[in-house]
Amino acid sequence: MARIKWRGGEIAGHLDILVTDNEDEFEGEIEKWQEVLIHGDPQGLRSFAKLLMKIANLNQEDQTNLPIGAREHYHLRPNLELGKSSVQAIVGRIDAKGTGLFYDRYVAKDVAKT
Repeated sequence: MARIKWRGGEIAGHLDILVTDNEDEFEGEIEKWQEVLIHGDPQGLRSFAKLLMKIANLNQEDQTNLPIGAREHYHLRPNLELGKSSVQAIVGRIDAKGTGLFYDRYVAKDVAKT
């Protein structure tokens, strides 16, 4: 079993990530959806942006500790990197090292027709 290596300290300032369940009724039809809310103070948002850029710019092929088929990712935990009111979040790459494949669950967005 692989051990998770916690990095910690990626987020400075204040950052809150939460999931909300929403419901609305229109003409007798009930629509339900979820939203992910990401809020922070300027320092928290800047450090989150810095982490996203670090992951985006990382050359996964050079990472000797990352097996072929794995994806670089960071765990953001409540009361550590995130506020106590947050849910745990994982931010990572969708493309796998060595193959570039996306995970099976991913469904691409529709391309806008011009």
